[in-house]
Amino acid sequence: MYPKNNNRRPFKRQREHRLNREIDTAEVRLVGENLEPGVYSTEKALELCAELEVDLVEISPAADPPVCRAVDYNKFLYEKKRKEKEQKAKSQKSEVKEIRFTPNTDDHDFDFKAKHAERFLLDGDKVKAYVQFKGRAIMFKDRGELILLKFAERLSEVGTLEGMPKLEGKRMHAIFATKTKKKV
Repeated sequence: MYPKNNNRRPFKRQREHRLNREIDTAEVRLVGENLEPGVYSTEKALELCAELEVDLVEISPAADPPVCRAVDYNKFLYEKKRKEKEQKAKSQKSEVKEIRFTPNTDDHDFDFKAKHAERFLLDGDKVKAYVQFKGRAIMFKDRGELILLKFAERLSEVGTLEGMPKLEGKRMHAIFATKTKKKV
């Protein structure tokens, strides 16, 4: 059994927003259902919230005067979390898929890998194509660059080359992104 540590203070959870009496400004801009939006003294805003049996929640403390909302705080937090969850679900997650070549990659292998890359780009992912040089193959840098440029030409209908091929160590790489479709 571990000895009890009496020196620790209990963990007090810090709220994201200030509520009711924690708001220490003279005036607030009040918004909410069933009341007239406008600038009120903090005391008047607290009285209005008490009549409606809701909390006074400071939404935007940086504004002048601070913006407060008359709402049930737990309901407010629930709706905020739900909106964040919906936004997270709607946001598209893209991955970077890698495709490897060598300076001596044959045409059949090239076509096979290009088809995979097209499918990745159509799915919304980025593609990082690289030529791996082993041993003395580093002498054929121009072959690697030609392969990557040929690859870029092949993918030109579904993707765009983000930058010219770069040599880093024993790898020459290029990154391709999906073509953005313009909304009409």
